[in-house]
Amino acid sequence: MINTVKIIFIAFSLIFVSSIGHADSSVESLSPELRALLGKEMRALEEGMQSIITAYVSGNLEKVSNIAEKMKNSFILKQEITNEQKHELVNKISKSFLRLDKKFHEYAGMLQHVAKERHIELVGFYYYKLTEACVVCHSNFASHRFPKLKFDATKEGHNH
Repeated sequence: MINTVKIIFIAFSLIFVSSIGHADSSVESLSPELRALLGKEMRALEEGMQSIITAYVSGNLEKVSNIAEKMKNSFILKQEITNEQKHELVNKISKSFLRLDKKFHEYAGMLQHVAKERHIELVGFYYYKLTEACVVCHSNFASHRFPKLKFDATKEGHNH
């Protein structure tokens, strides 16, 4: 169990290598109402990610599976988004954002499955994949909120 947690933390340090990209401001072009809804969704996902790690290191894989299922099915967006907001989201947001979002929810589904099947080593792997998706998305689409994830191309040397 300790080795799995160590692997997760080592993997976090490697995430930044794969997160290098150019920031996209399409999220900033959304209406204030839709941005507020996305913010609410992100806060719920953050809470879910924190709850998963606590449940995981405690061996409560049933709880991990339940949280991952909620994340897969989306906490807020599917429940509260209007048809007009769906249309705005599809028309204003970049396709790469939508692909990352889709991958995130696929990983949440895989996490749900492996936790339910009690594959503890794979729980750590899919938690890492979820975290990686968060970092890549934040560095590409929310660098205004997470400036420390912004890649500085003028820096010399290694970035890991």
